[in-house]
Amino acid sequence: MLVTEQSPTVTNPPVTSPLVTKPTPAKQGAGRAMRSGRVIGCRVDETTLLIIGLGQVPAGDVTVGVGENQTDTRNAFVSEWRLAASSPRAKHGFAALLPAGDTDLAMTTIRFGEKETGTPYIFAPRLASTEEAAALMLESAGSQSAAVINRLVDALMTGNLSRRRLLTITTLLQATHATDGFVEVIGESHDGVTFLQGWSRGMAPGPCRISLISKATPMVAECGIATFTRPDAPDGAAGFVGLLETNEAARAADIEGLIFRGRAGWRHVAVHPRKRIADPQETPEHIRSVLMRTHGTPDVLLSLRAAANSFEGKETVSGLPYLVRMGIDSIFEADAGNLLISGWLYDPDGHVATVKLRRRNAAIRLDEHWTRFDRPDVADSFNDQTHLVPGLRGDQRAHGFVAHAQLPGEDPGASLYFELTLQDSRRAFLPVKPTHLSARTAALRQIGSIDPANSALPAIVDTQVVPFLARSSGRSAPIIETIVDAGFFDEENGLPIIIGVGESEEDISPLLALLALDPETRGAPIVIAMPAERFRRQAARIKELARFYRLSVRLVSTKGTGDVYDMLEAGTQALSCETVVSLSASLIPHGTGWYGKLVAAASTMKGSIISPVLAYEDHSVRWAGSWIDDGNDDQPVVGRYAGYPLKAVTDMNVTHIAAASLECCIMPRDALSGAGSFCGGYLGAQEKGVDLGLRLSRSGFDSYLLPSVQMWGCDDARAGDSPAMAALVEEIDRKIFKSQWLPILTLEKHLEKRPA
Repeated sequence: MLVTEQSPTVTNPPVTSPLVTKPTPAKQGAGRAMRSGRVIGCRVDETTLLIIGLGQVPAGDVTVGVGENQTDTRNAFVSEWRLAASSPRAKHGFAALLPAGDTDLAMTTIRFGEKETGTPYIFAPRLASTEEAAALMLESAGSQSAAVINRLVDALMTGNLSRRRLLTITTLLQATHATDGFVEVIGESHDGVTFLQGWSRGMAPGPCRISLISKATPMVAECGIATFTRPDAPDGAAGFVGLLETNEAARAADIEGLIFRGRAGWRHVAVHPRKRIADPQETPEHIRSVLMRTHGTPDVLLSLRAAANSFEGKETVSGLPYLVRMGIDSIFEADAGNLLISGWLYDPDGHVATVKLRRRNAAIRLDEHWTRFDRPDVADSFNDQTHLVPGLRGDQRAHGFVAHAQLPGEDPGASLYFELTLQDSRRAFLPVKPTHLSARTAALRQIGSIDPANSALPAIVDTQVVPFLARSSGRSAPIIETIVDAGFFDEENGLPIIIGVGESEEDISPLLALLALDPETRGAPIVIAMPAERFRRQAARIKELARFYRLSVRLVSTKGTGDVYDMLEAGTQALSCETVVSLSASLIPHGTGWYGKLVAAASTMKGSIISPVLAYEDHSVRWAGSWIDDGNDDQPVVGRYAGYPLKAVTDMNVTHIAAASLECCIMPRDALSGAGSFCGGYLGAQEKGVDLGLRLSRSGFDSYLLPSVQMWGCDDARAGDSPAMAALVEEIDRKIFKSQWLPILTLEKHLEKRPA
């Protein structure tokens, strides 16, 4: 497509006409004329003023005095010329660039040079437009105007390139016929470069520094230029292609023009209104269509060749002439850009140099930190392909991999793909579509897909799964779907009991019966929170039990699944009182009177969190407080009395502890929101509860153990989990907890020991 040279403001330019028109210089504004002793000002941008006058003023950097008293002195850049038509009163003209702000627009006098020897001038009362200033210099300097304006542009291009300044420079260049060609095609790419194609007289092959005029923030960028012969171009012009490398993505639709310094000075290349914008999947084909005809430096041609081989939205690995194949089993994305990938790469002859995961301009190299493991099924699948067998290497079978990747999350909807770079610099691509899941669900699926006996499993957990979970930004608060009251529910009847029914708890009918038999809890308001699926199955049955036992019950259904802590949090959202009692559905009271003891303790220690002892059915302690162990880096927070006989703690007084158990406690209702709620990065419930307990203690809520109250229950276990999976989940949670809390606790310990 050829666009003839003309003003970019023309809305309907001829596209195929071979005629070349020239821009018409702007005419003088009405009544504007240069006179001796007077200067005309023109606003360049917010910080610079262009001043034009007659007289002999030294060229270069000149000291300028501004104002009536000439006490305000500044440095100005001056470009001067001999007048085309001189007179006895003036033989020279000048143009100066003066630093100036909005408050300087009312200045009336200016002096160039020292106070004793400088020449004073009076400002014209009205500022000139850029077109008027350009016309005045053109008329005054004549054939020297191009050199004069080039010197001014030299100075202007060294400052801050605002959009207004670049538009002023464009107007000055247009006045001297320095508009040089058009950009006809702008192509975006997945590699972070912008492709330009058009024609110009001044573009030379090789690297070129270009200022980009844009509707957004202007940019200065390096551009590799290559040229090619275009029979349809005007005389002396050639076609050009360029790759514009910017630190930030330049939207093709925002680009309005280019300014560069060519062989004959500064030039402006306009972007034609009928430009074609190619999306990232079209741009490589545009480059390939002209690549074989281009001339340029080796570096530029190599860059163009690489850009021609960039991602086009389709899979190209299977088309490689080498024995290289790749497949993805799963790719999970939690939050935005936090990814966990499992797949295989079959490359027995070592052709692949790097493997990257890319999204727009962001990329992360996977082969430097992924975990490889044996995948005999992959090798076996190629045994029947006889044309590939000669390249097989012995018994090399570590074709599988698991990798964690963190990419910027600004545009999660953009194409995600693998880029394989071979030893010969050839690239191949594999597009993928991630499955969006919570970090917890994604990690459980990943570790559940690997044989527990796999020798690579510990490395996968340590180097991929744990970092993936640790990078999780957390989770959103549980969303209440339905609230149903069974009976007359009134929060004022006493402190509400929130029963959290998670994914793995059994039937809560026995717990409701025990609450009905206890005179203290029979009249207390009870909130039962459960996942939506369980609510649909059990709500009717629970309402019947509530009416039968004459309990005051509020049923809360939450979206999705969750553990007991998620349900406890949802229960607090369904209330408005100041204090609540939390109770996991997996616990049962050891006798009556527990509720009254917790309420009495809370009345004397307001604003605190108080938990009972948790015990097993064999009368041994399951939990009797969480304590910080200064000498244990592997497990910085421990349960000191775990495994002791229950009678070892029942006679203890109320004891201050590092963290309470949220499975059963009495606490201020707003404590959860004040501490930032539960963390979403844990797979199980135990470390998740300790994590929040520590954060509550550091949010101003003291934690206490009430040994005179005991609850019975067993350890948390996910329904259907094997002992090996349960042990693995516990190990992962312990490592995440350690990575989160060991640095904090170590720092606190150091600060406590530091002398005052």
